[in-house]
Amino acid sequence: MTARHRDVIAVGASAGGVEALRALVAGLPPDFPGSVLIVLHLPRDATSALPTILSRSGPLPAAGAVDGEPARPGRVYVAPSDHHLLLLDKRLRLSHGPAENGHRPAIDPLFRSVARAAGPRGIGVVLSGSRDDGAAGLASIVARGGTAVVQDPADALYPSMPLAALTQTPTEHVAPAAKLGALIAELTAAALPADLRLPVDELLDTEVAISDLTPVTTGGSAPPAGFGCPACGGGLFQINDTTMPRYRCRVGHAWSPESLLDEQAIALEGALWMALRALEEKSELSRRMAAGGTHRRAGTGARFDTIAADADAAGATIRRLIARLGSLPQRDPDTAQTGDHPDELPSDVR
Repeated sequence: MTARHRDVIAVGASAGGVEALRALVAGLPPDFPGSVLIVLHLPRDATSALPTILSRSGPLPAAGAVDGEPARPGRVYVAPSDHHLLLLDKRLRLSHGPAENGHRPAIDPLFRSVARAAGPRGIGVVLSGSRDDGAAGLASIVARGGTAVVQDPADALYPSMPLAALTQTPTEHVAPAAKLGALIAELTAAALPADLRLPVDELLDTEVAISDLTPVTTGGSAPPAGFGCPACGGGLFQINDTTMPRYRCRVGHAWSPESLLDEQAIALEGALWMALRALEEKSELSRRMAAGGTHRRAGTGARFDTIAADADAAGATIRRLIARLGSLPQRDPDTAQTGDHPDELPSDVR
């Protein structure tokens, strides 16, 4: 009986992840027997040069994933912008399914699909990035008998994603990016036990189906979380899996607690700016009416001055609140992609 080996490697990266990806593929051998599937957070309207960068960085050919093609060994597949990359029935699937943690492509959908399709043959790799995308998906891979590999947080330009992954899924396979290729090659060379039995996971099946834009809603028996979805405004339901609570709305947008909190902060700041704009317009209109003109009525000048003063005072309070919020950690660099978009790299590494 032929021994089974790990042969599906799912890699997730975000801010600071391009250099980590280059180092990882550079360490893979030319005869690497596995398929490497990569998600790098990208702006939805971006055109990625990452396949070209990775082809030049290591011995394996890299290309943008094509919907429906088989996952072949010795190849690197990169998720295109604005599409989740999934592995379904040994074939790549590009989906316009609901965003997760504010991203499409997102890392968790890829990891869950690999957990479901490959089981113990799957390896999940979390590289540099902000927030915690990939942590829940990595836990799914391990729960199905797969292996977790994490970039050493001390080696990552943005350590939040590796730290979140290690918090949810402690693993001994932690290394700097330059050593990850050799580590993954070693893991794929080791034979797997022949008697592994995979548990049935209906939640995993459902979440993979949602990412593939299958018409499945997420209400059901999940308890309402009491929060609104930042993506669509719908009510969120709390998903209690084996690691930590997560949230999905009825149409499938998914959020980790950390990502949800960050998005709420962004929404709050936007609401405050809208309120400030409305107050300044109210103040300006009241002063014009107090000054006279066609809107002037006898004895109303003082009242309009009072309204303007109250609006100015409220506006000053909101300005102080915005300044106070601005003193907290700033918006997730994943959303800006500064220095992390492949097309923003220096020309000598493209």
